[in-house]
Amino acid sequence: MTDKDREGMHHHHDHDHDCDCGHDHDDELDFEEDDIFLVTDEEGNERELVMVYSFDVDDRAYAVLIDRNDPESDGFIFRIEEENDEAFLADIEDEQEWEKVAAVYNQLMED
Repeated sequence: MTDKDREGMHHHHDHDHDCDCGHDHDDELDFEEDDIFLVTDEEGNERELVMVYSFDVDDRAYAVLIDRNDPESDGFIFRIEEENDEAFLADIEDEQEWEKVAAVYNQLMED
């Protein structure tokens, strides 16, 4: 993964990433600064996302994030990767990986 991929953390999927995480996404939620990730969307707009849930699929970690300023909007799922003891968010670009992750996430939310 390039530095540009890590810094931009663009999310290029056209999938429906409904959060449905079971958390109360109240507009007055108070998040620690460490919980906030700056992510650039497809239109080049910077958004503040907050991690609300994480889970594992096939020994890989994934995170569900919501827009800090619009907590009622759909959530986003990113893969959590580590390099040199630093964790960062990465896009799920492989369609088969996305389908597996989405299926596991949906099952977790149903339970």
